[in-house]
Amino acid sequence: MPKSIFAAAAAVLFALSSPALAAPGDMSVGTFLAKAEALKKKGPLALMSSDVGLLKGEVQASGQSYRERIKADKAAGRKPHSCPPEKASMNSDDLLAHLRSYPGASRKSVTIRQAFSDLMKSRYPCS
Repeated sequence: MPKSIFAAAAAVLFALSSPALAAPGDMSVGTFLAKAEALKKKGPLALMSSDVGLLKGEVQASGQSYRERIKADKAAGRKPHSCPPEKASMNSDDLLAHLRSYPGASRKSVTIRQAFSDLMKSRYPCS
């Protein structure tokens, strides 16, 4: 599984850290979007916010979980969850647009880990 997809997603969100109370990847979509919007409003000063690393960690943990799931599926002989190409890219706009696609009520219960997985499945379905 290429690391470029996950590295790109994490790097893009680098501009968007403190330890989270929940495990990385378990932040709700609603919380993530609220923090990302607050950082956007800060402009360049956002880089000094502890939320930058927090959001980056959420995406990195989600990418790691996704890679482990694909690897486990393949090892067990199951059809993988999704099939990203060797060279693929994703930017923060792609991820944020996907997160914003969740209805308001579900944003509280859907985790970043699940949303990342959903995005990969919709973007890279297996044929």
